[in-house]
Amino acid sequence: MRLALVFAALLALPAQAQQDQTLADIRQQLSVLQVELQGLTRELSTTGAPAVSVGGSSVLERIDSIEAELRRLTQATERMSFRIESVAQDGGRRIEDLRFQLCELTPDCELSALPAPTPLGGAAETGAAAGGSIAPAPEAPAGGGAQMAVGEQAEFDAAQAALEEGRNAEAAQAFERFLTAYPTGPLSGDAQFFRGQALAADGQAAPAARAYLEAFSGNPEGTRAPAALLGLGRALGELGQTDEACLTLAEVGTRFPQAPAAGEAQSARAELGCL
Repeated sequence: MRLALVFAALLALPAQAQQDQTLADIRQQLSVLQVELQGLTRELSTTGAPAVSVGGSSVLERIDSIEAELRRLTQATERMSFRIESVAQDGGRRIEDLRFQLCELTPDCELSALPAPTPLGGAAETGAAAGGSIAPAPEAPAGGGAQMAVGEQAEFDAAQAALEEGRNAEAAQAFERFLTAYPTGPLSGDAQFFRGQALAADGQAAPAARAYLEAFSGNPEGTRAPAALLGLGRALGELGQTDEACLTLAEVGTRFPQAPAAGEAQSARAELGCL
């Protein structure tokens, strides 16, 4: 992916000592698990016409050839079944561990009250045995549909007011406190984006780049995604990482050609002298 170079460059930015695992880290691990499962699904799909050879000049030779092919296919099926079972068991353990970590990061969360995880693969065994199609796991509800905690909106509004009044350092700290208190709230994506704006306005390019990256990674198709990617590109340019900045700014127009941020990204590329 074109943004891979940018993400690698961000690892070189000044940062504090290693911190505890964040929600973004956990989301990334869940994404890796999903990719592994998709790869297994592709392996189970047919790749075209069967390549089975049952040649022979006599009936007995053809029977021997068929029996040999059956043995080969049986062995291949057993190997694939063992591999899928191993991946499913390991994936189930890892998902349960991630559920526990997510619950620890969420205020007032009780692991025992969470619904039982969907069987790995997306459907119960009875549904598959009945010949029904495997339904995908339901997606999490959009942020706007989640219920806010008491005081959450008020704290967000206070931080946003500080930003609008030009108290950038105070706003950045207020949004950081908000994200610590409500890491999975419906306003967390907006808070991360506005934190990036406050840090950028305060001249803190490195933490601003990280905040914009978090905002984009948290919802790469959301309404804030184009502006977050634009902010990331500008911050990288201020840090002197011109190549990464040019790649990021070009990605704005590629991903969101109709967004107002696409035109601003093009202007920013011209200012940086991008080819």
